[in-house]
Amino acid sequence: MTIDLYTLKTLPKLPNPFPLIKNPLIQCLTNTVTVESVANALLYVGAAPVMADQEAEMAVFFDQNDGALLNIGSLSPEKIRNILLAARTADETKTPFVLDLVGVSASPMRNELAKEISRSKPTVIKGNLSEMRTFCGLGSSGRGVDAGEADQNETALVELGQAMQAWVANQQDTCLLATGPVDIVVDNSGIYYLKNGVDALGRFTGTGDIVGALVTAIIASGQPVLESVILAVSYFNLCGEKADVKTKGLADFRQATLNNLSLLLESDDWLTAIKGCQL
Repeated sequence: MTIDLYTLKTLPKLPNPFPLIKNPLIQCLTNTVTVESVANALLYVGAAPVMADQEAEMAVFFDQNDGALLNIGSLSPEKIRNILLAARTADETKTPFVLDLVGVSASPMRNELAKEISRSKPTVIKGNLSEMRTFCGLGSSGRGVDAGEADQNETALVELGQAMQAWVANQQDTCLLATGPVDIVVDNSGIYYLKNGVDALGRFTGTGDIVGALVTAIIASGQPVLESVILAVSYFNLCGEKADVKTKGLADFRQATLNNLSLLLESDDWLTAIKGCQL
């Protein structure tokens, strides 16, 4: 089977989610390496971040937030307990939340933790291609928190899309997102392949964490889940594409990508540049 962006069904026309409605408050239990980048990315697109992850204040902040991001990138026994508490609280309060599968392809412990969190019915589960393969029960060539090259070829992408579809069939309220050179989004309506972005986005830390935050923010502002996922990952990738044209060197590229988060949303033009298809 061939993933041909020119012959498969085109994506539905998507609305511009910006400006976000109601300045959504996003509670982030996230990776300590990227916490500042995630907080600023949310501010750049018109959301409000709060990095509250302590057991004693969990209920208080879930009374206030509009969505939660649970990222398992930096773990300790206390952090694991708090993430599990946040997932249960989100389920009990019907708060939309995104689970980021950081490192599950490298660590069986993380994979088991992700499965336990998934019992609380995340709105979206995201990871890179290798992380999602492991989570869906496929073999993976991932190393550390990076996706393996063998998991990015066309055969692997088709296989993963089908595995994600099978997983969603058993938990239909959750949407899955696998990120890479080709992004895969799956919900109970079908499999979607997205093809924006540039290689340099894989060469600075925090890109996946930021995508998770953007997904959470758009959902929390009231957009439908599938639309939110497609729009968030495409928007970030297009910010990278625009930065790649005008910069030289990874430090400048990173800064320009983040800067574009607050600039690209000023018009609807970016929506016409989204590349993708529905299987």
